[in-house]
Amino acid sequence: MLEQILSRENLTLALKRVERNKGSHGVDEMPVQNLRTYVMEHWTALREELQKGTYYPQPVRRVEIPKPNGGKRKLGIPTVLDRFIQQAIAQVLTKEYDPTFSKHSYGFRPNKRGHDAVREARSYIKQGYRWVIDMDLEKFFDKVNHDRLMRTLSKRIQDSNVLKLIRRYLQAGIMEDGTVRTVV
Repeated sequence: MLEQILSRENLTLALKRVERNKGSHGVDEMPVQNLRTYVMEHWTALREELQKGTYYPQPVRRVEIPKPNGGKRKLGIPTVLDRFIQQAIAQVLTKEYDPTFSKHSYGFRPNKRGHDAVREARSYIKQGYRWVIDMDLEKFFDKVNHDRLMRTLSKRIQDSNVLKLIRRYLQAGIMEDGTVRTVV
């Protein structure tokens, strides 16, 4: 599976997606605009670290953004390099896992949007149904048991380097106010 993740086609698509999404810098302060050059200059060493299982992600940078209701929402912003690697992993895992998800699930799925969910709900209302259930897995990854998640992933992912890398992302930590807090 790691070879699929590190394939030229997959990495090219991941790089384009990260560049298109733009976004803020992580703890290393590297802007998205520098990612392509960085990857080209350091690819040999980076690929070797990923293949040997010696790559360690950086902590995510914690920021707070205002919510429409007046509260604040905490976000973790990975470095652009880690976003690139995460995107490459996600593209391969999505092909594996997405077909197993409910057709009624719309969150963070390829070719599905919130507007599609609303359209489907309206269709059910026209058919006479009166209940629509909207579930949000808010803070799921803040609370998910990492051991249980890794056990579940290991049932379908046989590549130990991929599992190790995912575990390291889960445990990379959070930098807030200049201090890194580890995640257990």
